[in-house]
Amino acid sequence: MKRLYYLRKQHQLTIRKLAEHLHCDYSVYSKYERGEREVPLYILIELADFFETNLDFLLGRTDFSKKLPEPRRKK
Repeated sequence: MKRLYYLRKQHQLTIRKLAEHLHCDYSVYSKYERGEREVPLYILIELADFFETNLDFLLGRTDFSKKLPEPRRKK
């Protein structure tokens, strides 16, 4: 996934450091970035929170990289 590589580089992180944060093996995370292994939803959510972005950006559905505001609830 190109976006994972982009965000990791932007935050000056190594694959090893990010894999440690996610509690996964270095080689597993490396395969996520290269698109050789599908990223589980719980990992995508963790990455979105870590990078303060949204899932649509990680999945390439939008170029808007910041978290979207929470919808207002009617009282």
